[in-house]
Amino acid sequence: MSQTIKEVLDFVKDNDVKFVKLTFCDSFGNIKNISIVADELQDAFEKGVSFEAYSLDGFVDPQESDLLLYPEASTIQLLPWRPQHGSVVRFFCKIRRTDGSAFDGDGRGLLAAAQNKLAQMGYTCQIGGDCEFYLFKLDESGMPTLVPHDRAGYLDVAPYDKGENVRRDICLTLERMGIQPLSSHHERGPGQNEICFKNNDPLLAADDLLTFKTVVKAAAAMNGLHASFMPKPLKDEIGSGLHVNLSLFKDGVNIFASELNGDAQSFVAGVLARAAEMAVFLNPTVNSYERLENNEAIEAYNKIAWSYSNGSQLIRIKQDGCAKMQLRSADPSCNPYIAYALILFAGAEGIEKNMKLSSEADISALQYAETLPEDLMSAIEVAKTSEFVSRYIPAKTLEKFFEYKSAEYRNYSLSKVKDEFVTKLYFSKI
Repeated sequence: MSQTIKEVLDFVKDNDVKFVKLTFCDSFGNIKNISIVADELQDAFEKGVSFEAYSLDGFVDPQESDLLLYPEASTIQLLPWRPQHGSVVRFFCKIRRTDGSAFDGDGRGLLAAAQNKLAQMGYTCQIGGDCEFYLFKLDESGMPTLVPHDRAGYLDVAPYDKGENVRRDICLTLERMGIQPLSSHHERGPGQNEICFKNNDPLLAADDLLTFKTVVKAAAAMNGLHASFMPKPLKDEIGSGLHVNLSLFKDGVNIFASELNGDAQSFVAGVLARAAEMAVFLNPTVNSYERLENNEAIEAYNKIAWSYSNGSQLIRIKQDGCAKMQLRSADPSCNPYIAYALILFAGAEGIEKNMKLSSEADISALQYAETLPEDLMSAIEVAKTSEFVSRYIPAKTLEKFFEYKSAEYRNYSLSKVKDEFVTKLYFSKI
């Protein structure tokens, strides 16, 4: 038994932990977990915990064996909204097959591989997120409605902004869980909020995003509200995005901190070159493209272009504070492990090929820029023919992902009332 595992088991005993949540992310970004009693934790570390993987869309075929969850000792976290006596801890998990081999559909493993590739090239990376979400009222039965929590706008204050207390609860809970929020505010949409948190190691950053979504949902529920990370829950209002902030370091120096040239330029060029091929993984729902479709709106980031100052383009280079590349097209419905991994692989490819970056685009030039796919089916077709995507994501995983998402798009196309179909499919799930 490693010292880390021993320390975890001692912590569980000393803190009267009764239940353990083993958490992972399915192929489509949905948070899943199995709860075990604390007495079974040592066996979970040694033998894993089995689950019927064929019952999850996109994992394995019915004739295949179960998969096993192995908790990562370093990710232990007390859930602060649970009782102090008989408390609950959560672990993120590796997914393995019954023969002990790594499950190739595990996005966490894919992100670890991308991180290792950059390390072999002499780079370390930090990723953070600016994540938007909506708060909605519940009906008399406690079910979510499409009525926003308030009618406030961008950076408004109380009493117009009714989300201050919820955001405070979220930020305090995140701090107790070791995640540092940097800022929070009311966004442009009615009931829409944004919280930005500090950059972290890529794998931990993806873990942080899942934790963040869980905390937001829990805080909303405790305040008698429903939180939705649906990319565009209200047809006539602004959509919710996940702005991916990425800083890249070589020999301890952030290469985005000075004028964009050399490897920094090539990294950005690599991400732009693969943006369309990655789109289905960064924007994986029908509703994602409703957010992206109107490029006249300030919210739309479907133009494959970059800028230092123009926040309406797909990539923005920010050099105030912690210098970073900010990719603005992604949304909170994505699987962050797969999304972050592909961004890192694309940037690394740009450096390896010494790609050159096109000129900074101004607003007048945007009409001539290439665009992301216009809908989910187009994004699937682009990714299907991508040598880049197939190089990094295993064929079986891709096959199941495309099969599931194609069916999702067909069902949407056949629906008679499309807005109702989209709301039913995503509103409560994401």
